[in-house]
Amino acid sequence: MKTTVKDASELRLLGGTERRRSDRVDLVVRVDYKTVDELFSEFARNINEGGLFIETETPPAIGSEVALQFSIPGSDQPLQVIGRVVRASPGDRGEPPGMGIEFENLDNQSQDLIDELVRNLRVVRAPSDEPDADASV
Repeated sequence: MKTTVKDASELRLLGGTERRRSDRVDLVVRVDYKTVDELFSEFARNINEGGLFIETETPPAIGSEVALQFSIPGSDQPLQVIGRVVRASPGDRGEPPGMGIEFENLDNQSQDLIDELVRNLRVVRAPSDEPDADASV
């Protein structure tokens, strides 16, 4: 089931509770994106299987379609996808100002690359499940 822009807007109104289907992982990459009438180059700060967060002081309106181009580790070619602005953040609660973008047209190869990248980043950054043998109780 895909979350629509209307659904995403309604979820933000429900007490600000986090409703992502997947946790984000930190990843800083340059993202070139364009709206109907403007071209921008900013940095994505994190990503998950369904979208990314782009740091910007001037996000397009929620619901705006954006054409994205960005490179990820493990890919020789930049990914080119269409996304939709589903969240805008003024930069409070320790988060930089920016916008949450939901991917809309990922081809299977791009989706596989992103899925693999996110899985690998989660494994690398996951805390160890094994207790420290030298830790005192």
